[in-house]
Amino acid sequence: MTVTTVVAVIITVLLTAGAALALVRVVRGPTLLDRIIATDVLLAIVMAAIGAEAAFSRDATALPILVVLSILGFIGSVSVARFATRRPPR
Repeated sequence: MTVTTVVAVIITVLLTAGAALALVRVVRGPTLLDRIIATDVLLAIVMAAIGAEAAFSRDATALPILVVLSILGFIGSVSVARFATRRPPR
């Protein structure tokens, strides 16, 4: 095995473990905000996996996908923050 293969396996294992833990939080999260944050973390893990694959293959065609996903994550986080700060009417 080459060093590149070992690094790829380690990155895959770590990203998979992180995604599994985020999915557990999505399913078991006690509040809606916990589930939303876990979904945002899952999106970041997917972006990291796409970026790692693009780096290993030395192919830049995944960069537009990463840009779209990062904009989606930002807009989603801002929307949730605005939703969470609203106070219920009295």
